[in-house]
Amino acid sequence: MIAPKDHLYEKERVNALKSYNVLDTLPEEDYDNLTKIAAQICGTPISLVSLLDETRQWFKSRHGIDATETPKELAFCAHAINSDDKIFNIKDAREDERFKENPLVINDPNVIFYAGVSLTNDEGLPLGTLCVIDHKPRTLTQTQKDSLTALSKHVMNLLELRKNRILLEDSNKELALKNTELENFASTTAHDLKAPLNNISSMSELIIESYSDKLEEDGSIMLGFIKTSSDKLKKLIDGLLNYSKTSSLLHSERTTVTITTIIEDLQTLYAFESSVDLVVKTDLKTITINKIALDQILINLVGNAIKYGNKDDLKIIIGVSESKENYHFYVQDNGPGIALNLHDKIFEIFKTVGVKDKYGQQGTGIGLATVKKIVEKLGGTISVESEEGKGAKFIFNITKDTTPNIPLVNYLGASPQGIY
Repeated sequence: MIAPKDHLYEKERVNALKSYNVLDTLPEEDYDNLTKIAAQICGTPISLVSLLDETRQWFKSRHGIDATETPKELAFCAHAINSDDKIFNIKDAREDERFKENPLVINDPNVIFYAGVSLTNDEGLPLGTLCVIDHKPRTLTQTQKDSLTALSKHVMNLLELRKNRILLEDSNKELALKNTELENFASTTAHDLKAPLNNISSMSELIIESYSDKLEEDGSIMLGFIKTSSDKLKKLIDGLLNYSKTSSLLHSERTTVTITTIIEDLQTLYAFESSVDLVVKTDLKTITINKIALDQILINLVGNAIKYGNKDDLKIIIGVSESKENYHFYVQDNGPGIALNLHDKIFEIFKTVGVKDKYGQQGTGIGLATVKKIVEKLGGTISVESEEGKGAKFIFNITKDTTPNIPLVNYLGASPQGIY
């Protein structure tokens, strides 16, 4: 018997193998199917996916044998990865100086015939082999050799898919960590920015109230500008923070909730708006959904309808229905409406259309962008039907699929945002 030599690039080869994180993993059906097919095509009782590290050959898949590994110095596969032949073929190991005294030949599993194809990565480094084994001498036909080679490529495809999945998972973890760090930075920065802005706004208001009779008209106007600008900047900071943190909404569990609960929560939030008639139209009693995300969407849409309503009696209708794959919603109001040429612009972040709400405040252009972002991350779409003077109807759907499109961050809580 002659022990195999290490591969010319043994260190690099072993490192490449370990990058797949496959050693000592549980059996997988996809690999087992390939070894079973290899044995059937080649007419052998044994077939293996054998991977070679520094000291052993370990079987990711084994057909017709109970052993899970053998010492590397006994491994036929350790010879195969050093061969230039496309298929390392041993017709009768008992007649080969390298193997005739090998315990694997003399004893169980009695390896007499062996044929192995190297499993080689894109850098040309062999990780192991797909091999077939028999207890008697034999040869493979050209068709069998071609089939064994083709199956070895499928094994490598599985290994590459595994590696790519691991890399993707690692990237997602790294991205989640960066998102958390960015969120913490944004929260801290927002807090640090809002504190002096609150002081500026409060001080401006105090000066106006306490010294208005002593200030010239221009001075009062300038202080008013300072207060208005400070308040607008605070609102913008809050909006940006909410927009950046919509990601967290999708981490919330889907739960089964009643339509009544959803509407009552909205009515409670806007209980101070006595002139608002909030109506729901639906045949559904319950829906299974990410309620926190849905609440954020409805709060923004209903809040906007209230703030920009121009009627003494404002009517808001919320419609809910379902299809096989989606829940369908609409929020309709009898407000001033939106010009047709503005329908696309209102969903773009920072896009405002110059309309002030009933409190005389102009929006930040973040609210509807936030709604659109949440809806799309929930697998849905949103649009608006509206004409000037005829109210607006926002229509959106949310997929019933439980998996969000992307992972997201922490939820701060819902607060109505201006859209115009």
